[in-house]
Amino acid sequence: MHEISLCENIRDLLEDQAVAQGYTKVSKVWLDVGPLSCVEPDALRFGFDVVMRGSVAEGAELAIATTAARARCPGCGEVTAVTQRHEICPTCGMPGLHVVSGDELRISKLEVV
Repeated sequence: MHEISLCENIRDLLEDQAVAQGYTKVSKVWLDVGPLSCVEPDALRFGFDVVMRGSVAEGAELAIATTAARARCPGCGEVTAVTQRHEICPTCGMPGLHVVSGDELRISKLEVV
């Protein structure tokens, strides 16, 4: 379950930013998780609570938003919604769409004290 490792990275980032920006407590974390990111939101929620113990984010609420997965066709330039990697362009039939969104895992917003 790599979500634990991801939560540890999030914790480390929050701790570093607490020092850099002068906050002492994180009460809410908003994450954007793309459907192509290979991240399981339920496992992330479970791991978050466990990993944040003893940190500035202990007890913080976690809000997860799923972003849209979109890809651009290298042939016709059309941007289209996708459900998986390596889809074929629905407009021109060319394979090899380039993912432009939907593979991210990012902190989009924090509520801090």
